[in-house]
Amino acid sequence: MAENLRISMIQTPILWENRDGNLAYFGRMLQRIEGKTDLAVLPETFTTGFSMNVEALGDKVDGVTVSTLKAWAEKYQIAIAGSFIAKVGKAYFNRGFLVTPNGETNFYDKRHLFRMSGEADHYTPGKKLVITSYKGWNICLQICYDLRFPVWSRNVDNKFDLLIYVANWPAARHLAWTSLLPARAIENLAYVCGVNCIGIDGLGFEYKGGSAIYSPKGEKLTDTGTRKEFIRTFAIEIEPLERLRSKFPAWKDADSFILRP
Repeated sequence: MAENLRISMIQTPILWENRDGNLAYFGRMLQRIEGKTDLAVLPETFTTGFSMNVEALGDKVDGVTVSTLKAWAEKYQIAIAGSFIAKVGKAYFNRGFLVTPNGETNFYDKRHLFRMSGEADHYTPGKKLVITSYKGWNICLQICYDLRFPVWSRNVDNKFDLLIYVANWPAARHLAWTSLLPARAIENLAYVCGVNCIGIDGLGFEYKGGSAIYSPKGEKLTDTGTRKEFIRTFAIEIEPLERLRSKFPAWKDADSFILRP
């Protein structure tokens, strides 16, 4: 059986289009939780903010961002999740990552690009759902706008135990954030962790956090509050999840479907 999984939500502002500054900043945040957690979750595009300036800010998968993440994971013996602007050939992706202490690196490319900001004009959408095994937990990582599309996150045959959303979710739509996170937990019979940033970005959009972890029943287990820098660590347990899935096996009655790119 999997052990309890300690998750640290790191809710912070992001320095606009400043990779070096953000890497230094988040490095200090991770140092504070050394030995206290198993998995640290950072906001979406943690090195740059939600920028469309991809040509200037895109980083290769063997570049400074991923190499720094690997070094942090090994040094602090924690897994780290988040996203960054990735350059692959001539294409750019809002690329999610889950890096483990042993150097294993798993990538997920954001499927649903936020058309209202022009994200689809600058980034390429992902085509593949990614589930990673870590410490006996099966983890599905998704990014921000993906939260609005439940078919993409559908937990077919309980393939994942924890669903993570990393985000730059604007304060103007905060109600959607706090409503959809527990909905995804309930319908998927899985824990859900959502980590959002705070502050005002270079385009003037405000973010107020509200990072939280929800139980498979949709109950809020913990949160970071709003509009403040905060690191919240909480341990989720596998036994209540397995008991719920056995006692209330709604997943057996789910509709079948085929996803196409």
